[in-house]
Order: sequence, then C-alpha cells, then structure tokens
Amino acid sequence: MELCSALVYSQIWHFLLDSWVVAQNVTDPDVLGQMHKAFTNFVQSGQIWALLIGLAIGYFIRNITSYG
Repeated sequence: MELCSALVYSQIWHFLLDSWVVAQNVTDPDVLGQMHKAFTNFVQSGQIWALLIGLAIGYFIRNITSYG
C-alpha cells in the first residue's frame, strides 16, 4: 500500500513539474499602462454607462422583490 501511494505521489509531482511555466515572452511589460488603456477604452466606448444603469436597475429590482 505504501509503495502504491509513493508511486501516485511521484506521478503527481512529475505532472506538476511538467505543467509549470518556466519562462514567458513578455512583449509589453507596462502593466499600469495597459490597465489605463483598457479603462480609457471602457469609458470611451460607453460601457461604463451600461454598467451603472445595470447596477441601478438590479438594485431597484432587488429592493422590489425582497421581503421585509
């Protein structure tokens, strides 16, 4: 029984080692710049208004349908 569990742990360990990402090719390391660009696009495309309207409608529906 102990040999069987040792083999299982050995296989799991090899699987974890094989599935790790050791190196990546990063083309643009400016994470804050990417976040700023994404947020600017979010605002300029009007999606922020859809988010705010959806939150308001959801809040009102929650209050209407709640008991008490």
